Amino acid sequence: MDKKAAQISPLAALKPDLYQRAWASVPHPTLPLLATTHANQVTVFSLATLSKHSVLAGGHTRSVRAVAWQPAQPANRLRLVTGSFDASAGLWTWDDDSTAAAGLEREVTLTGSGGDGNTDEDDDKDWEFNLVLEGHEHEVKGVAFNPSGQYLATCSRDKTVWIWEDVGGAGGDGDDDEWETVAVLSEHDGDVKAVAWCPDVPGRKGRYSADVLASASYDNTVRIWREDVDGEWVCVAVLEGHEGTVWGLQWEPTTTTGNRFPRLMTWSADATMRVWTLREEKEEEEDQGEDVSGGESRLFRSGLGGIPNTMRRSMREEWECTAVLPRVHTRAVYSATWSADTGLVASAGSDGLLVVYAEEAPQPAAATGIENTAAAAEKNGEAEEEEKKGGAWRVLGKVENAHGPYEVNHTTWCKRFDAGAERKGEEEMLVTTGDDGVIRPWQVRIS
Repeated sequence: MDKKAAQISPLAALKPDLYQRAWASVPHPTLPLLATTHANQVTVFSLATLSKHSVLAGGHTRSVRAVAWQPAQPANRLRLVTGSFDASAGLWTWDDDSTAAAGLEREVTLTGSGGDGNTDEDDDKDWEFNLVLEGHEHEVKGVAFNPSGQYLATCSRDKTVWIWEDVGGAGGDGDDDEWETVAVLSEHDGDVKAVAWCPDVPGRKGRYSADVLASASYDNTVRIWREDVDGEWVCVAVLEGHEGTVWGLQWEPTTTTGNRFPRLMTWSADATMRVWTLREEKEEEEDQGEDVSGGESRLFRSGLGGIPNTMRRSMREEWECTAVLPRVHTRAVYSATWSADTGLVASAGSDGLLVVYAEEAPQPAAATGIENTAAAAEKNGEAEEEEKKGGAWRVLGKVENAHGPYEVNHTTWCKRFDAGAERKGEEEMLVTTGDDGVIRPWQVRIS
């Protein structure tokens, strides 16, 4: 059977070039907007016009390294959070009633958009710097909202992860911006580079806590955090295996096998990418003991089996590395992205490579023509084990020197809304961000 391959072709770069090192570009979850961090500001690009939409400036005194869009916002309101090396996180709001009538859900027609020579003063006039979240002692390196937008996680060089809760009602009119700290997590032994909340995956079993957080650190580990029955956040697993700084992580955006808990992908300075899977045991249906936790008598279960709700504090989960992607990078992998539409993964790093991978289910031994011998039985066993691990990964294509001689700091999948798209808002492209300050889209065709 012929192996599929990816043709990765450059599209026109977003304009204007930033002319300075850019760190990350994060697409809005539903709108044709892309937020890019560079220097002490953020430039928002329109994915419809491939040009500058607006600028967020004046809120931070040092480099902005991280940005995240808050989900579940009203149609006429945009909000995002920035994380800066000035040790703070900032909340920004674009509030413009005209955007609702303009059909922002489909096209960007916000006032002030478009790379048309407007001054920065004109561009950023509609972004309001609402609130500064302070508490970290050193640089804030990562920020992430949970799926509902109620919680925000920030992480820092001070080796901590902070969890903040929106107690002002962000889904309302925006007049009461109030966030309070609900947890400070300090079990990492090194700088915490990135945080990621597990997505709301359809069909996910309710025996898991509503929100799950993962953090990646310079101590070469990843930690999994859950909220216990007392409302306290506890570390339930430490993922060890990388031999260098874990630069980032992303949860599996969709699952294909029943109600399996989403897997987690991590990437590292050791030039490898790993996939981790929660080891689950069969769910017990019977109740045990007296009714507890306000009438909820079912057991809370983790990788170690049934644990009563009243004992969640001592819960520990077993996670295992079930895949190591083919090693293509020769230096640190700075960024990777996992597509919810196709399941394809792309990675980029300090070696300038852009690589696309696909996961394939193992081919049954019967289809390979192997006779029913001891060797075939062993092959079958290997195939079964691979199937449990989620299949095998292989490289579909790569681009060398994706940003010329410059390092590639970030890559992400995002929807196409530009004039060249065949199916606007449906087909995907890759976007890379590099030290050259250029935001480069890429078309990926599988054949």
